[in-house]
Amino acid sequence: VQLQASGGGLVQAGDSLSLSCATSGRPFGRYAMGWFRQAPGKEREFVATINWNGGTSYEASVKGRFTISRDNTKNMAYLQMNSLKPEDTAVYYCAAVVTYSDYYRTIPGQYTYWGQGTQVTVSS
Repeated sequence: VQLQASGGGLVQAGDSLSLSCATSGRPFGRYAMGWFRQAPGKEREFVATINWNGGTSYEASVKGRFTISRDNTKNMAYLQMNSLKPEDTAVYYCAAVVTYSDYYRTIPGQYTYWGQGTQVTVSS
């Protein structure tokens, strides 16, 4: 299973970015997908997750600004980021785990597969 994250860039505060995560391997419909981020000197932290059935959960600081989605026909997951803030600056990673559970996975160790990360930089 391979994951490829893309869509990062340099934007100003208040702008929007859309990240994509392309997957290959097992049937995508069985994956729970997650987005995490890691800023310099900090631990990797949970951003958002979407279950196999479309249920979603968000970290409190991004709720209402970020939207996670998936397209099972294209084997893709997305993270739409609006109203970006300088504190959103980080490398963003997509992750996947094969499961039919409805449990929302918010810890990096709960995911099996990881993409390479894409840099998001928000200037003030």
